[in-house]
Amino acid sequence: MVQATALGRSSRLPVYVNTIGLRRCSPYIIIRHGSSQTLYPAKRTIHSSPTRLVSPADQATLTDPASLGRFPSEPPVQPRPATKMAPLSVLPLSAVLRNLATTSISSSRILLPPSLAIMNLLAHTNQPVLNPDKNPLLRWFLKGTFYAQFCAGENAAEVRHTIDNLKKIGFTGVILGYAKEIVLSESQTKNLTACDEGPVAEECVRNEIGPWAAGTLATVRLAQHGDFVALKFSGAGRQAMYALKNRLPPPKHLRAAIDEICELAAQLDVPLLFDAEQTAVQAGIDDWTLEYQRKYNMSRPGHAIIYGTYQAYLKATPSVLGSHLATAAREGFTLGVKLVRGAYLGSDPRHIIHDTKAETDAAYDGIAASLIRRQWGEVLKGEAGAPFPRVSIVLGSHNLESVRRARELRESAEAAPHTELAIGQLQGMADEVSCELVAAARVRQQQQLLSEKPGGSSIVAGGGAGDVEVPRAYKYIVWGTTGECMKYLLRRAYENRDAVARTRSGRDAMWRELGRRVRVGLGIGA
Repeated sequence: MVQATALGRSSRLPVYVNTIGLRRCSPYIIIRHGSSQTLYPAKRTIHSSPTRLVSPADQATLTDPASLGRFPSEPPVQPRPATKMAPLSVLPLSAVLRNLATTSISSSRILLPPSLAIMNLLAHTNQPVLNPDKNPLLRWFLKGTFYAQFCAGENAAEVRHTIDNLKKIGFTGVILGYAKEIVLSESQTKNLTACDEGPVAEECVRNEIGPWAAGTLATVRLAQHGDFVALKFSGAGRQAMYALKNRLPPPKHLRAAIDEICELAAQLDVPLLFDAEQTAVQAGIDDWTLEYQRKYNMSRPGHAIIYGTYQAYLKATPSVLGSHLATAAREGFTLGVKLVRGAYLGSDPRHIIHDTKAETDAAYDGIAASLIRRQWGEVLKGEAGAPFPRVSIVLGSHNLESVRRARELRESAEAAPHTELAIGQLQGMADEVSCELVAAARVRQQQQLLSEKPGGSSIVAGGGAGDVEVPRAYKYIVWGTTGECMKYLLRRAYENRDAVARTRSGRDAMWRELGRRVRVGLGIGA
């Protein structure tokens, strides 16, 4: 209840309403006339400063004796429309400028070739002067430019600071990976053996499996609740590569390391994304992935700890994923699915890849739609009457149209309820896609607050009448010393080169955002 004070009974005199403490949609107010007071229905919702002048129409309503004693039902509050925002406005200026510089170089026919040559030299050099970890000046330059654009940090404090900043921008979390890689020589690659006995085995455990396990365990500990950790088996070296290539179980020491990593991830509830790799070892990775999914994805239906990665550009992916879904349905575990377009176009045999980009796009969108609906479709086919298992989904895509399609489907009535879905892009790339997700999440949260629906926001589609689907936006980011990250940075540079149209689109988006900020600063636009 609130009080209103009439300064005079004459309709010519103003009536002031005290609305201090006024709750939205109070059903009645009190009008004071000198020492007396009268109860009147409030036919309008009052939103005002502590004291406001009541209009003549409102005054007539408030002082109309015929309305005394009547308490009409209150009209519903119409929520104000959510504020629109420029997606890239969530980025700090430093990120916009770094992104603009990176994409400008990557889309330049003049600047890109020498830049790639220099990065290739730095990534594979044995000269101390060209090693960023041993050359302070080189490290300072790289860490403030390319490293800052794509990587999280060199130590725990820097990594946590980067993750916190991404979450302040509005990202749900990160997909965190350890950048250090085991690089085999050409002769080692050609002459892969089991390496599980004698001095060679000890060397593999000491120099390859041990560092990989320690780095991955540290990565799991760095991740926070809601984050993911990416795990690349080939980083464990020769024993891993030999076993994967020949579809053998993990060797003894490697199995112990994987078990320890998975146990820690399950204990901390940090899902592991087993990365896809070249076709030569992918079948072995699939075998290991299913083995660990059976073990760790059984206890909490609908929540996966272990995810496999499926590349939509491979013609065989729908049938492979379909068989894995059937296995999960038959054995009763949740299948963790990370869906990407594909990352080994330059090394996988061309005939096993879709002939056109349009075919890859259709495969990706069709698989994503089936997973979100939890229904077989034209692309992802199952046996007639076969059940579709519970799935947890991570969509990795830099394609804006695919992301929008997935979001629209997720927010529709066709989406399967209680299915985990995260959407991610590489840190430093496709920010126009990532920031649209962040902006959409902010708008949905704002709509939730303004509509004042019960139940709060939810990340689970179909959770109830009051739930609002809020997009879960992630950035894939690696950590490690500047030198350890050079090979990762080189791959990002080549990826930008190979996706020229997308890189130019990102560059143009950054120019538009920079122009928008200038206009806002000058007060001539929004």
